[in-house]
Amino acid sequence: MPRPRKWRNVCCLPENDRFGPLETNGEARQPVVMSVDEYETIRLIDLEGLTQEECAGQMGVARTTIQGIYNDARKKLADSLVNSKPLFIKGGDFRLCDGMTCNDQDNAHHHPRCRRRFMAEINKPEEKGE
Repeated sequence: MPRPRKWRNVCCLPENDRFGPLETNGEARQPVVMSVDEYETIRLIDLEGLTQEECAGQMGVARTTIQGIYNDARKKLADSLVNSKPLFIKGGDFRLCDGMTCNDQDNAHHHPRCRRRFMAEINKPEEKGE
């Protein structure tokens, strides 16, 4: 029996979950599907500049797990870009943080976009039912 997969902590969902070529010749190409946790590793390592070790701490999994997720994500990005395939981001083994902080062992991190969404939700006026 395989070991159950561990949930990965994800700061927030992408604002857009579909990307693709702007101009197509009518040829429908099989989309590349990237999981939300793969997207998060790309965001943390390539955009935020975290090491794989720091990324693993923030996502709550082993560094070797992050290494595998990151390699898969980069192959999917390359396939989408080089072969002009649409890229969809969905699914995966993840749980969202509360929007305020994502904690790792050493420091707390908050992603500004997540914080804005979280603050908008908690400051939203309550609807009155009559």
